[in-house]
Amino acid sequence: MATPNLRETLVTLSLFGLLTVGIMPEMASSQNCGCAANLCCSKYGYCGTGDPYCGDGCRSGPCYSSTPTPIPSGGGSVAGIVTDSFFNGIIGQAAASCAGKRFYTRQAFLDAARGYALFASSGSSDDNKREIAAFFAHVTHETGHFCYIEEINGASHDYCDRSSTQYPCNPSKKYFGRGPLQLTWNYNYGAAGKAIGFDGLNSPETVANDVVTSFKTAFWFWMTNVHSVMAQGFGATIRAINGAVECNGGNTPAVQARVRYYTDYCSQLGVAPGNNLSC
Repeated sequence: MATPNLRETLVTLSLFGLLTVGIMPEMASSQNCGCAANLCCSKYGYCGTGDPYCGDGCRSGPCYSSTPTPIPSGGGSVAGIVTDSFFNGIIGQAAASCAGKRFYTRQAFLDAARGYALFASSGSSDDNKREIAAFFAHVTHETGHFCYIEEINGASHDYCDRSSTQYPCNPSKKYFGRGPLQLTWNYNYGAAGKAIGFDGLNSPETVANDVVTSFKTAFWFWMTNVHSVMAQGFGATIRAINGAVECNGGNTPAVQARVRYYTDYCSQLGVAPGNNLSC
């Protein structure tokens, strides 16, 4: 997420769509949760308040029940697919000196996933496994097997889109890549912070300091821009994440690396990778 690309267009269109339909901030915004701290995630994956959100089946937030509905631990669930062995097989390839190796954990991933009910759960068992393989393929590529928390030399870049008046830059802050999917640009930090419940514009470093928030930003970006194109094949997810830079011959080695990780993870999860792997 280091340079302007299709992400800017996607996020802009997403924000425009929310504004045009007039969604109230206290009501449902999208069926993926990742709610602000004062909102509940309903059993259907929406953010809001009151009985429909905080009552029966509430997944996270200030639920009326003292124990929110947990993520199932069966073999078909996110927790059942992303086993200790699978997660450790990725982060275990990072050098001992890597900051990310002391930061990212499977438990933080699962804690963050609780706020995104539709992640790897809205299709068939094979579809869900492919989505998890795709997510971790991109994370692996962007963080070097969970080695990096922050973009290398990121502070030397501006990453301030001054045309984004909804999310104006704090001149004392930097919006370089941070987290599992290297969240970048002020408009992404602002929108993610608003959805998740942290001050993305004035405290972007939170993404590098709080591991659950860090994973939540990755889920937020994924569910906003990538989840909906999974059915089109892995190549569509590359285009959604970094297409303007890597696709159509822009950076063929990077595309090949992402595809290699994806096919490897599909193999580990026992699922066919499907068609349209490249972009």
